[in-house]
Amino acid sequence: MPTLDNVSVDLMVVLGTTSMPIHQVLRLSRGAIIELDATEADEVKILANNMPVASGVVLVDRNRIAVEVKQMLTRSPDRR
Repeated sequence: MPTLDNVSVDLMVVLGTTSMPIHQVLRLSRGAIIELDATEADEVKILANNMPVASGVVLVDRNRIAVEVKQMLTRSPDRR
């Protein structure tokens, strides 16, 4: 599919989320720890151009981090 060779897709892996007041965000500095609503055993969400497309798990091998896709999500008819 040569026509798809030059298509760019932004991929994002969401490990978890949190909420905090803006005054706390403004006080964040290097090394700050932000607690998320997830554990290391939870599945992560994989987004393509801000649209959920899959879920997976984080794999760590020495100093390498990867995401293994466990399930592709079905698309709704209006998103095809």
